[in-house]
Amino acid sequence: MPIVGLPAAFDGYRIAQITDVHIGETLTRAFAEQVTQTVNSLNADAVAVTGDLIDGSVAKLRDEVAPLAGLRGRDGVFYVTGNHEYYHGGSSWEAEGARLGMTVLHNQHVVIERGDAKLVIGGVPDVEGGRFSAQHEPNAAATFAGAPPDAPRVLLAHQPRFAKRVKGTRVDLMLSGHTHGGQIFPFMFFVKLQQPVIGGFATLWGVPTYTSNGTGYWGPPFRIGPRGEVTCVTLVRAV
Repeated sequence: MPIVGLPAAFDGYRIAQITDVHIGETLTRAFAEQVTQTVNSLNADAVAVTGDLIDGSVAKLRDEVAPLAGLRGRDGVFYVTGNHEYYHGGSSWEAEGARLGMTVLHNQHVVIERGDAKLVIGGVPDVEGGRFSAQHEPNAAATFAGAPPDAPRVLLAHQPRFAKRVKGTRVDLMLSGHTHGGQIFPFMFFVKLQQPVIGGFATLWGVPTYTSNGTGYWGPPFRIGPRGEVTCVTLVRAV
């Protein structure tokens, strides 16, 4: 992903993204172990977990998600909620993510430093969060408040349609999921009724956005057409 103004120190910075893992009834601890091994094999600088990690309560799934505590990124593992976390206790899953060693980005950012060079990674709750609690309303401006003004910004947001709500806040790259790439042909055509993109890279309302097909699946335990993915995003200096 070419980033305008990316410092030389961050040229080649690698972010491993997982999203829509959906640990639950049919995707269990074994899948969490497989995902963790795959992510760690990438030796990424950072790991982004962009929501819909589960389908169930913390009490029910604590043992199933436990292997995700082994996720490793040089600068950390960063987690934002998806809509499914809110069906099973959004705040509880944020707390569990933190217990697993993830940095939960709830309208917050972190600053990654390489000498004098800086890169900002921010994250917002899912767009559905505000329906459950005003404190879970996503806010891009609040997320980057106080961030170094000239540092490139990466935003983690579960649904690509959040790009429309970024508005005047500068975001150099947004990483999203939610769509599953349609998961089962021809469901991808229904995805377009709610989301601006089915998957892949697009500039949405001025925000460069990569939307993953998702790592697991939801509902029927199979995919037809779009493959699941663990994504490795490499930041490069725009020329």
